[in-house]
Amino acid sequence: MGGGVCGRCCENEAMSIDVTTEATPGLRARVEKVIEIIRPAIQADDGDIELHDVDEATGEVTVELVGACTTCPASDQTLKAGIERILRDRVDGVTSVRNVGETANPDGPIGAPDPDEGTAVFL
Repeated sequence: MGGGVCGRCCENEAMSIDVTTEATPGLRARVEKVIEIIRPAIQADDGDIELHDVDEATGEVTVELVGACTTCPASDQTLKAGIERILRDRVDGVTSVRNVGETANPDGPIGAPDPDEGTAVFL
């Protein structure tokens, strides 16, 4: 498998991830299994993902994107369109995925200016 384009590593890799048809282990174990399958695609772009928590009651998964993901402007896209989509599709009970790590711009959309860097001017 080749590396993906920054921010699209989970979208470009051919992956077979079907954990819903196996004997039903706990939610955390199923999430860990899927993360181990998608991890090589993230690592191909010099990033990585660390699982912090899985809330069994709400289905919220808390991860930390590390390595190149912390400075990649597309890390939010990777998180939502890649990682969250895959986990929600493949693991019954997952409702959302949240990154607790620092990223290039964790509080805004991709390409939005960092609020600490002054006022954006559009002409």
